[in-house]
Amino acid sequence: MSGNRPQKPATKLVHAGRRSSQYHGVVNPPVLHASTILFESLAELEQAGASKPGKVTYGRHGTPTRFLLEEAIAELEGGFGTLCVSSGVAAITNTILALVKPGDHILVTDSTYFPTRNLCDTFLKKFGVETQYYDPTIGGDIAGLIRDNTVLVWCESPGSLTFEMQDIPAIAKAAHARGVKVLLDNTWASPILCRPFDMGVDISIQAGTKYIVGHSDVMMGTITTATEEDLLTCKKQVVLSGDAIGPDDCYLAQRGLRTLGVRLRQHHESGLKIAKWLQGRPEVKRVLHPGLPDDPGHAIWKRDFTGASGLFSFVLHPITKPQLANMVDHMDLFGMGFSWGGFESLILPSDPKKIRTATKWDEDGQLIRLHIGLEDTDDLIADLEAGFERLKTA
Repeated sequence: MSGNRPQKPATKLVHAGRRSSQYHGVVNPPVLHASTILFESLAELEQAGASKPGKVTYGRHGTPTRFLLEEAIAELEGGFGTLCVSSGVAAITNTILALVKPGDHILVTDSTYFPTRNLCDTFLKKFGVETQYYDPTIGGDIAGLIRDNTVLVWCESPGSLTFEMQDIPAIAKAAHARGVKVLLDNTWASPILCRPFDMGVDISIQAGTKYIVGHSDVMMGTITTATEEDLLTCKKQVVLSGDAIGPDDCYLAQRGLRTLGVRLRQHHESGLKIAKWLQGRPEVKRVLHPGLPDDPGHAIWKRDFTGASGLFSFVLHPITKPQLANMVDHMDLFGMGFSWGGFESLILPSDPKKIRTATKWDEDGQLIRLHIGLEDTDDLIADLEAGFERLKTA
């Protein structure tokens, strides 16, 4: 981007990571397919370094198609640089592995995305890294959990399934006082609704599969760091793991990125409308959405975020399994499936009791996660209303 004038996120979304003048004025960056990269001389070959971000050395290490996407995401998040990898889980795995060694201790929010927990409880445990889960609402009191061998604190705000908000600035202050890095899964908010580095985060991770891509057709993860040192550390791990993402997927993510702002505004508006409607339903015990004024995390959300995405949960009053099946099996507009962030609405029953270890999820009703897509909200409400009616007939 040219000039030194500050630009707002909506403008950055359109212009970041394009470099049209380098590609004959073409608006969208070209898709460059490559495995082998040729070098002009022995000296050039010997200077090539796979761990150097932005350097074209081999197809697996990236081409300008990927580098321009990384440039755009880094600019949007306000970080030093970004690495794009093959999935959100790949981003989580590579980032954590880049920072730990046998004998280390890490702190992970109890509300974390399940694959993060699975990595910690299986792979990391096998190689001598100890994971301690903590209450997501702990804030600055996390200082009491930090040990001499603690190397990172993993945050996710709001949390998966149960949507607790974390006081990231307080956690970062406590962690940095002991030389501990703070990592944040920023998928729910994307770079548009939350600025991780303004809150003291060292590394921001996203499943680009969700809102960046926005069309439910690409798997992608992003790793954005505050410093060059951390970027190089993560890059070395990504190269070591053999992870790679194809240029066609990067191109599709670039296209999705351009409409991220307008899509998130619609997700925000529609999600809050339906969340408020659910609060008035007799079948609903509780709605878990930080954008609602009576949500326990609302004050933190209002302080640290500029909006909400379309993902939230609600808890039904106790029902039977046949009632649940009768509701979710016959939705017209809400599809039932994993992932989220696309243009389509989704519904997914879940049970946090099965995965919590540091905190107790004591709601006795069924938790249902919704992703509110871009459909008309009146149609979505009618679909949910019909589902509630089916609860009575099972």
